Amino acid sequence: MSIFKRYPLLLTIGLAVLVLLTACSSIIASGGLASTAGNGDQEQPSGVIAQPDGDTSTPENSEVDDNEEQMMTEDDRSDLLRSITRNWSTNWNRRLIEYDEIRSGGPPRDGIRSIDDPKFISPEEASGWLVGNEPVIALEIDGDARAYPLQIVTWHEIVNDVIGEVPAVVTFCPLCNSALAFDRRVDGSVFEFGVSGLLRNSDLIMYDRTTETLWQQFTGEGIVGDLTGTRLTFLPTAIVSFDDFRKANPDGSVLSRDTGLRGSYGTNPYAGYDTYDNILSAGGNLILFEGDADGRLAPNDRVVTVTIDDLGIEVAYPLAILSEVGVINDSQGERDLVVFLKAGTASALGASIIAEAEDVGAIGVFDP
Repeated sequence: MSIFKRYPLLLTIGLAVLVLLTACSSIIASGGLASTAGNGDQEQPSGVIAQPDGDTSTPENSEVDDNEEQMMTEDDRSDLLRSITRNWSTNWNRRLIEYDEIRSGGPPRDGIRSIDDPKFISPEEASGWLVGNEPVIALEIDGDARAYPLQIVTWHEIVNDVIGEVPAVVTFCPLCNSALAFDRRVDGSVFEFGVSGLLRNSDLIMYDRTTETLWQQFTGEGIVGDLTGTRLTFLPTAIVSFDDFRKANPDGSVLSRDTGLRGSYGTNPYAGYDTYDNILSAGGNLILFEGDADGRLAPNDRVVTVTIDDLGIEVAYPLAILSEVGVINDSQGERDLVVFLKAGTASALGASIIAEAEDVGAIGVFDP
């Protein structure tokens, strides 16, 4: 049975330089986890990176975090940021972050076009152009199982969709290899999201086209604008191979290449990024990241990140260790976890042709 058919803890495989930063390590725990680990007194597996006692509380959808005391109200954008955003309607006098944490990713707002009218085909039809080992974002709501091939989503980063009658936004940040989905409903309204062209800690900053609030992709939190402090509800996703998806969901749906937008689907615009052979990551220097790198891992090391928000626990499991042992049994606080790796999924950030990239596998995280 595939990992996304067993309702895993919401997780992501991210790049260590992001996952280990405070702002980008809060992945929301939901659903059943999975494991046969021992009691809370057992030692952590060697190599596990834990950050306990962090404030990772997450309110329900469209509710605001208890952070009004942290709210900043001064618009002190730099001249460059003001120039980039001069025609925006964002409320710049309401924010949770310093503006010097934001930088341009290159393209302007909507220069990377979101998919707003997605079309879907059967797995059989998709097999004519989608290779079995290619990574897809798998998501199922109320029996409606969908696959979003990264060969498409990498070019657009955001898909506004409705899945099982739930308005959803499916997102992928290539710079941190994070595939996350959220409910698009906020305070009773359905929002449409786009790519702002801005980054924070190398992670995608989304914006909604209603209030033009800026949202951090890695946390689903509004960070600048009227809805600052509001958190979107996470929807459980997994990056798995197309083969795994269609075996588990022969009647599922696959995002079509018929997007009406431009994209050299099947090729990778970030070729060599995860092996430091790309201009954006050459020599381990991630030029779109500003901040202090965590010295425990190389910048682009993949990790599985888990946050148990009710216990204030954040933990990262390096993929290099998981690749050696296959399964990690662990206990964090009061929760037992098992993390496993299944081979057969290609990297979306390696070779120029995604299907020819290194096998990095797919990850599952569960509790008993």
